[in-house]
Amino acid sequence: MVHAILALLVCQLLGEVIVRAAGIPIPGPVLGTLLMLAALAALREVPEALSGVAGVLLSHLSLLFVPAGVGVMLHLARIKAEWLPLLVGLLVSTTLTIAVTAVVFFWVMRKMGLQEAEQKP
Repeated sequence: MVHAILALLVCQLLGEVIVRAAGIPIPGPVLGTLLMLAALAALREVPEALSGVAGVLLSHLSLLFVPAGVGVMLHLARIKAEWLPLLVGLLVSTTLTIAVTAVVFFWVMRKMGLQEAEQKP
């Protein structure tokens, strides 16, 4: 279990180091996650210890929203002042995300040779 936690932290640290050294404009933990994904793809399996640690972390994921909620409360006046650009950004990004997800879904279905089942009246 300790090795699994260490693997997660090392990937996050490597992501931070690479981002800061190269000046890449993405968060270090995101790059660390991609590094972990690459390592797991190379292994072709998820070690049992890592799966257990990830399950525990995901079961407590809601705790990570507490700092975000505090930030919203702290900057409520600014959010009230700039609600329109925030709303437009939220709607546009959500719409684009749904559209890209649909396109990728149908592309993967086509690549896998899956066809829609014909509905008979």
